[in-house]
Formats: sequence, C-alpha cells, structure tokens
Amino acid sequence: FWNVGGNRSTRRKPTQSRGEHGPHLSWRQWSTAAAGKKALQYTAGQQMHGFTVKEVVAVPDLFLTAIKLTHDTTGAQYLHAARDDPNNLFSVQFRTTPMDSTGVPHILEHTVLCGSQKYPCRDPFFKMLNRSLSTFMNAFTASDYTMYPFSTQNAKDFQNLLSVYLDAVFFPCLREQDFWQEGWRLENEDPTDASSPLVFKGVVFNEMKGAFSDNERLYAQHLQNKLYPDHTYSVVSGGEPLAIPNLSWEQLKQFHATHYHPSNARLFTYGDLPLEQHLKQIDQEALSKFQRIHPNTQVPSQPHWTSPREEHVTCSPDAMAPDATRQNTLCVSYLLGETGFEDERIEALLHKIEIQMKHQSTNFGLSLASYIASSWNHDGDPVELLQISNSVLKFRQALRENPRFLQDKVQHYFKDNTHRLTLSMSPDDTYLDKQASAEERILQEKISALSDSDKKDIYEKGLQLLDAQSKTQDASCLPALKVSDIAPTIPITPVHMTKADGVPLQLCEQPTNGLVYFRAMCSLNTLPEDLKLYVPLFCSVITKLGSGSMDYRQQAQQMELRTGGMSVSTQVIPDCTHMDMFEQGVLLSSSCLERNLPHMFQLWGDIFNSPRFDDRERLRVLVMMSAQELANGISDSGHVYAMTQAGHLLTPAGELLETFDGMDQVKFMKRIAEMSDLTPVLRTLPRIKKHLLNPKNMRCAINATPQQTSKSVAHLESFMKDVAGNKKHFKAVRPNVVEVRERRTTFTGDKSHPNFQPCHMKTFIQMPFPVNFVGESVRTVPYSHEDYASLCVLGRMMTAKFLHGEIREKGGAYGGGARMGGGGLFSFYSYRDPNSVQTLSAFSKGVNWVKSAKFTQQDIDEAKLSVFSAVDSPVAPSSKGMSVFLSGITDEMKQRHRERLFDVTRENLLDVAERYLSVGNKTCGVSILGPENDVIKRDPSWVVK
Repeated sequence: FWNVGGNRSTRRKPTQSRGEHGPHLSWRQWSTAAAGKKALQYTAGQQMHGFTVKEVVAVPDLFLTAIKLTHDTTGAQYLHAARDDPNNLFSVQFRTTPMDSTGVPHILEHTVLCGSQKYPCRDPFFKMLNRSLSTFMNAFTASDYTMYPFSTQNAKDFQNLLSVYLDAVFFPCLREQDFWQEGWRLENEDPTDASSPLVFKGVVFNEMKGAFSDNERLYAQHLQNKLYPDHTYSVVSGGEPLAIPNLSWEQLKQFHATHYHPSNARLFTYGDLPLEQHLKQIDQEALSKFQRIHPNTQVPSQPHWTSPREEHVTCSPDAMAPDATRQNTLCVSYLLGETGFEDERIEALLHKIEIQMKHQSTNFGLSLASYIASSWNHDGDPVELLQISNSVLKFRQALRENPRFLQDKVQHYFKDNTHRLTLSMSPDDTYLDKQASAEERILQEKISALSDSDKKDIYEKGLQLLDAQSKTQDASCLPALKVSDIAPTIPITPVHMTKADGVPLQLCEQPTNGLVYFRAMCSLNTLPEDLKLYVPLFCSVITKLGSGSMDYRQQAQQMELRTGGMSVSTQVIPDCTHMDMFEQGVLLSSSCLERNLPHMFQLWGDIFNSPRFDDRERLRVLVMMSAQELANGISDSGHVYAMTQAGHLLTPAGELLETFDGMDQVKFMKRIAEMSDLTPVLRTLPRIKKHLLNPKNMRCAINATPQQTSKSVAHLESFMKDVAGNKKHFKAVRPNVVEVRERRTTFTGDKSHPNFQPCHMKTFIQMPFPVNFVGESVRTVPYSHEDYASLCVLGRMMTAKFLHGEIREKGGAYGGGARMGGGGLFSFYSYRDPNSVQTLSAFSKGVNWVKSAKFTQQDIDEAKLSVFSAVDSPVAPSSKGMSVFLSGITDEMKQRHRERLFDVTRENLLDVAERYLSVGNKTCGVSILGPENDVIKRDPSWVVK
C-alpha cells in the first residue's frame, strides 16, 4: 500500500472512548449487543434514503450484523457492519486500475485530499487531524483499488469527517499547484534563485524513491509485475520514480473522472451509530448528484502461461544486511506426501482462526475494511467473507470427503501449474549510481526541451507555489470540534494487586471473549553490561529454538495449537518522575483460551526449565532472519532510528534504547550473522537466561473475565512452583534503575541525581538510500512534570502550523514534525526527505516561529484536540491496566496530566519554547541517515559513521 499520511509517527493512533459514548462496555453489558440486534430488524427490499437493502445477515462469530445495500441511482455498493463498538468507521474505495507506472492513482490519492468544492482550503485532510477526535485518518493506494478510511467515537465528529471525505473524493479541486506539490514538478533547487539548477521535486516522487530503497518491497513489486505482465498488475500503482515525471495534470484529472464515480465505489460503515443517518448524509451530500455510468474498470484474467519462466533483477547492496544469500524453497514434494498435512497441524491453524475471531482489537472496523477490500473490489461477496465459521465448516467437510483434499490442491496449484515464475534478485554495487544517472538523463531531456520562456515560467510558478505554501490558510470552512467536546475525566480501570507463589500479580477483569492474556516483566538489572547487546537476539530466539522434549518445529506447532502466540521483547521504560531513572527488562506475553491454560503455562515452564541451546543450524537461520528484518526495516522506520540515535546520549534510558533498538543493534546483528562459527553466541544465551528467566525478579499480570480469573491464578501459581528452581540471587549492576518487582512511583538507588552527564553529538550515518531521515532530540522533562503537557501541545502545534508546511509542502519530504516522547525527549523528525541539514534549519525556524508568538488561540485549541486524540486512544480489553503495570502510570496520574493539557495557555507555550528549545538553553543531539553527503563530511562538527 502507498498512503498519504506519511509514516508511523505522523499516522494517527486509535483513541479511547469519550463524549456521549462513554467508556468501553463493561463485561456485564457486553452480551447485550444492542446495535447488532437493532440491525436485524431491516429486511431485504427495504428502501432508505436512496438505497435498497439487499441482504441482512447475523454474523455471531464477529458479534455483528451485516447489511448489504445498493444505491438506486448510481449502483454504488454499500456494506454496514452493526456492532457494539463506539469506534465507528467509514471507508470508501474505488477500483483504480492504472495502465502505466506514472503513479496516477497514488498521486490522485494525495491530491484529492488537498481541497474540495465545499472545503476549498489547502490540505483539509491534514487540517482535520487537528480539528477532530479521529481515532484514524488516512488513505491507501493498492495495486487495483484506492481506499479512504477514518474512524472516531464521537457522533458529531463522524458527521464532520464524513462530510470532508465525501467532498474530497467526489468533488476535489484538483488544482495544478496541488499536483505540483504532491506529485512532481520541475523547479529551481532554490525556488528564489532563478540561476540555481532545475531539479525534480514532489512529495510522491520522493516517497517512492524512499519506498524502493527497501529491497524486499522492490522484490515484491518486480514479482507481481512479472507474474502478471498483461494488465494493471504489470505496472507500479504507487509510481516508479523514473516514470512519475511522465504524468501530466490533465491525465490526473481524467483518471479521477473515470474512476472516482459512485458507480465504481464501494462504501463501508461499521460500529454502533445508526445506519439511517449514514445513508441520508451520503446520499444528500454526494451520491444524489450523480447518474449511473459503466466505468469498465474490471481487471481481465491473465492469460495462463504454457511453461514456467525465470527472471532476474538487481537491487542496491544493503549496507546493514548480512553478507549472505537467502534461500526460499517450497517443499512441494513434502506437502504432497502423507505427512505434509498432519491432523494436528491443521487443527493448529484452525485454532489460530478461532483465536483471531475472539481477540478484540481497538481498530476492528479498520481491520474488517482492509480484510474485505480486495475480494469486494473484484465483485466478491463481502458478507460471505465475514462468515468465517461457515468457511471452516466447508473446509472440514471437504477433508472428510477427500482426505487428500490439500494434497490435491498442492498438486494442482504448485506441481502441475505451468504459470510459475522463478525470480532471483542480486545486489549491484552500481545500482544507485545507475538510478541516479537515469534520473539525471530524464531530467536533462526535459530541460533541453525547454525554451528560455519555459524556464522563466517554471521559476515564476515556483515562486507562486512557495507563496501559496507560505500563506496562512483560512480553514474556517472546515467543521471542527471544540475543546469543550472532550470529556473532562477518564474512565477508571480497576486492577487488583495480589501475589502468586510470592510473585507480584496484577489482575484486571475484562470482557475478553474467553481469552486469557498473560504478561510477565523480568528485570535486567542484574545482567552484566557485556551481555546487553545480546538481549534482543535472546528475546527473538528463546521461543523458537525448542524446549524440553520438543524440537523447534514441535514447539511451534504446540504454540499454534494451544495459544494465541508467545513472545519475549525488550523493555526500556523511562521513569515517569525522574529523567535519569528507568526500568530495564524483558516482557513475556501470551494468550490462550481458558481450556488451554495448563498447556500455555507448561510451554512457558519448558522454556524456563529446559530451553534448547544446542541447535547451531536453527540458531543460524534465526540470526539471519533477525539481521535481515532489522536491515529491511530501516527504510520504513528511518526517522525512528534517527531520533533514537539523536537521543542516545541525553538520558540513560536513551542510551539503552539505542543498544536494544537503534543502529547499534542493527550493526551488531549484521556482525553476528556474518560469523562463521556461532558457538560463542550459543554459550552466551544460557548466561543471559539465568538472569532474565528468574522468578526472583518477576512481576506478572493477567487480563481475563471474572469467571476465568481464579483458574488463571491457580495455573500461574503452579507454573511458579514448577520454575522455582530458576530463582537466583544476583547483585544489581546499575543503581539508577527502577526496582522491577514492586512497580510504584518510588525507586531503589540514588533518588537525587545519578552520575549521568547528557552529551551533545551530531551523527551522520551513511546509508544506500536516495533520501534522508533526519532527527533532533532535546532533553526536557518526565511525564509527571508540570511542563510535560505544554510540550505535548507545543509539538502538535509546531507540526501542524509550521513544520508540515516547511518540511513536506516546501521541502518535498514525505513527512515531518515534532513530538514529545514519554522518555522526556522532545524530538523533531523528517521522513523520506530530499534535504538534510536544510531540514535542521527548518526545525530551528519552527522554534523561532513559536517564540514570535504568531499563533492564535484556535491553533492552540486544535493542537489540544490532536493531543487528546492520542491521549484517549482506545484500549483493548487485553491491554487494560498495562500502563500502570509497565510504566507505573496510574489513572490518577493520567487524570492530572489531562487537567494540565486543558490548562495549557499561550504563555505556557512561549515559556517552554524558550526554556527548553532555544539555542542557548537546549541540550540536544542530532542524527541524519542518508546518502553520501559532502557538506557534512567537510564539517568537523559531525561524527560520520
């Protein structure tokens, strides 16, 4: 998918219930299912607001009722999923089938959100992020459809966002300036200097250059293009960077006219709001203004090959990936044998489906929309897709009637299928140079065709765009919630503290649909420093090496058969009251159906008592996979790596975070993966295990229904007795680490000020990317400090009102902004950025913009709405109570923070900007990940890696 909203840090996180909807349903209320029952009253043939009901189906598996409708005039298809979930969702998707790689559907996705007939202000999409309490807002371009989803828990907000989204997709302005900004343009490198060289600019142009620096994504794109070479799947829907400059503004408008029509649309709503209101608004504001057409956007069948094919492609060498070749082999002969599909393996996969149906996520509506999108796009029945139990029953019936049902499928689709592609990909040391040369050649071809008058026109248009980008936009036409619409208090989550065989235990009773969620936090406070780098590796392999009498295959099968997953992850948790205190540990997480409680704890018991550290070949595979995944992740999360690197010398927690999750860990895993002999690593793992899997330094948490709680505690106590032999007494290594067993707001160790001295450093890490990731982190205050709330609001306001315009609109980066982190670090970032040190100047200008006091009270209020949208993110039953368990942040502390957010004033923002972010006052670090940079290399103030 290609999306408009940027990256993880700019994308909106789901938010918690608020306003008229109140808190999540309690376990006593959960079974009433009022929304689903009311929806069952609709009948096929019933007409409402221009729509006709086609089908009404109860889907007990997913606790919802599905209603399928058709719009009478245009033929637009509609599906409503009525469910007792206050996090209501809307999405509209269009079948978009490009026939070239100019990225027309992707650039259109960006451009329609830049203003519409009813909302002509520039960039209403990003402005609505700060004028609503949305739990999700974004847009996605797939290979053959484009989807626009949003969700919110506030009824008024839903109507506001629906109005903006409908107008955006059906009646966009599609201004030429928006096409230049979001798609591509020729412009002077310095728009104010006509003598500066002409270069390619544009948000999507730079986004796709960054996207294809991920070799896995590049491979997947080539695989699809070459396997389906005769229609839309043979091109790049997101845009091939070298083809994007072939797209014209006129072609963009034409693509919208033929594809963004209700006759080519599929609309989906989900949640507990009434269907009739949705239908009325959608018909009145959009669909009633169209007549039916025949868009002819269907994708024809790919002609079947008569013989297999082989292809080879090249990519850039990944500096962080291990120097080895991965082999992926489909063992067709094994699957065709009698042992290929054992009953227990099949049951394990069906059990996984059962778990997925029962697990309640906070973004269930978005998950449903994504789940049905592809099949529905090709005229599949979305209701049939939701009836998962029916599919399972049909599958079991097929197995009963033909025990070799699966083997026959393998024979048909794999063994006898002549439409097969073998695609290999290898690194080319000159790949990036070739790409740069090709881009330069295309650039010069375009420049050579320009007259002096054309060049003057380009310069003047560049100035006009810059002027438009610099003007303060009047967003008064957009609907908006008010700060007064935000609930003043948070719902309380009751937790009960007890002990299981002497180990602290937190119990939280929740409506978990028969699932039990178990966590255990294990301290790292006694682990020798020389073992710290190995901890993430230990976490990634400890549940995958085998244990007890089981090898890794048997262990994996038992985990699938008996649990919803078992994992171990590193935890670096900054203390909420002190900048230089933190908790270090690993978190054990798993879930299971109540009937499988003894099996789940037995699996954990085997891992504690008898992990298998003797399979060198298995370890090598896991090491290679882990190293490769880390390397592949940089191109998607480079801004996170940049911020982590920038902050690693500002707090003790930041230092450990870099060790566990930063570029230090990536480089370390690359070295391990290239070792010819992993014996030293195998010897290290048992040493780590003695410190980590130690009941002496554990605390646990269980989320379950009231009926399951006592059984869960009993099984946990049995587990603790079973692993009691692992209790060890070790001396703590670091005094400034929060004691793990009694998580409160008090510490062990020095409570005044440990001997940590923050240090400023500017680091440049050269990467084989055509774009940059820039990060700057500033040491400020912890969560409980009175200034923390002001810094949160400041980050959102700077992002929306200044940095977005400077970094994305003017600079052409895919994303950028500022945010306040839980570890007391205020961070600036940019994502897939064609600029490097220039972006650092934009960060400084952002601070100066705040200090100039040009912002309004409306700007402050919008920033508060955006902050509350994150603060109130909905919490699934499985995760209730986790903030106090992991971080020691109680509901009372959250309420105090909430009150401080409401109270933030203009004077507070000016004060914290001056005291923490001004050049003379700030303690900061800077980091850039990107291509070779001669300017930085010549500057001795930078450390180049």
